[in-house]
Amino acid sequence: MAKSKDALKVGDAYIVRTVTFHYTGRLKAMWDGWLVLTDAAWVADSGRWADALAKGTLNEVEPYVSEVCINRAAIVDVTAWTHDLPRAQK
Repeated sequence: MAKSKDALKVGDAYIVRTVTFHYTGRLKAMWDGWLVLTDAAWVADSGRWADALAKGTLNEVEPYVSEVCINRAAIVDVTAWTHDLPRAQK
């Protein structure tokens, strides 16, 4: 990740854990307390977290058809997603 005021880099792919859900996507913008993701998906079931991060395996995925905005106040953690972004419903 980039070293800057914001640790996230526009254009990179991430998996985001919020207080209720997980999301994958490519960071398009950060503004007014929001992350904007493209090629995004809601991850209803990540399976084992370490396996999801290491292997890119996710148990249940619901892709968005357009951008999604995530409130930064709801984020628990964000880490790089080094796999293809999931685009098929699973």
